Amino acid sequence: MSTHLEVSLQHDLEQIRSKITEMGELAAKAIEASIRAVTERDRQLAFAVILRDQYIDEIEKQLDRLCLEFLVRHQPAASLLRFAYSAIKVNLELERVGDYAESIAREALRLTKVGTPVPVDNLKQIAALAVPMLRDAVRAFVTEDPELARRTIETDEAVDLMRDKLTADLTRAYTEGRLPFEALNPLVQATRRLERVSDQARNIGMETLYMCTGEYAKHPGSEAFRILFVDEHNSTLSLMAEAIGTSMQEAGFIFSSAGIDPAPVDTRVSACMAAKGFDISRSVPKAIIQVPNLDHYHVIVLLSPEVRRAFPRRPRRAVLLEWGVGSLPGADASDEEVTRACESTSSMIAGEIRDLVSAIRDTNS
Repeated sequence: MSTHLEVSLQHDLEQIRSKITEMGELAAKAIEASIRAVTERDRQLAFAVILRDQYIDEIEKQLDRLCLEFLVRHQPAASLLRFAYSAIKVNLELERVGDYAESIAREALRLTKVGTPVPVDNLKQIAALAVPMLRDAVRAFVTEDPELARRTIETDEAVDLMRDKLTADLTRAYTEGRLPFEALNPLVQATRRLERVSDQARNIGMETLYMCTGEYAKHPGSEAFRILFVDEHNSTLSLMAEAIGTSMQEAGFIFSSAGIDPAPVDTRVSACMAAKGFDISRSVPKAIIQVPNLDHYHVIVLLSPEVRRAFPRRPRRAVLLEWGVGSLPGADASDEEVTRACESTSSMIAGEIRDLVSAIRDTNS
């Protein structure tokens, strides 16, 4: 006969597994509903997804409490300790999926204001891959199936490829005049959020492997040093800085950019940069709030005084820098003035980036 402690242990384990299953299914359904809101331009459904996110948040709290009580009550070791640790991590991953569903729903609301048809078939294809991947990852964890976890992790690459293709197709449609800018950004952001869902599923798969085997699969790219450039519209200076930084091919560094109020890429600046070997014409301007995992960045560089208001307090983890690289001429300036300013500003930015990278390497050596 099982002892009281053994019965209590199994009961608590099943409670945690049941709550993870419930939360995983709610998150998966939220993603499906948010994509439906995008493809059908359904405002009511989008609002419903946004409001229902509170249920996922509530289950996160319940699951967190169950895991902490399990640790205190049973003081587990070995595999049971790995289970509790991994359950806490999976809880966080699923809560993020709920946040992504809410974000996609907000993009759906923006799309309802666009009067022209928008391409959504490829978005459905990514969802058809990412959502089952999430469900498989949760099932792998609950059933302690390392093989299913490995297959789930392998699927992530296919979603990444589909995201890259769809982003390129949307950008091409925008540059060719077949897609308005008001629709481009919401569709690209929805695509990125879907890709992030597959990333969370991959992470759950990694936690499952750790729980089942003790094998710790480090998250790819976590060793990289991340630098974010921010200006007002993410249409000139910050895109220039991202392109220049990326072109330096510095091992272990990832450069990104964002703005306060995204606007289309400045065509004259784009032409100037193209003459210098940098193609920013296909870039998709994005807002700071649309930057995935902003808290993972190590350095945030402000390229114009206006963006200081977006950071009333210094970020908790990142180093905040302000570069006085000047500004580019406005719309009334001649092409020659824009070109001269672009050349001098890009050279100044390149020098600043080289100095920053050198300082970081010296600090970490």
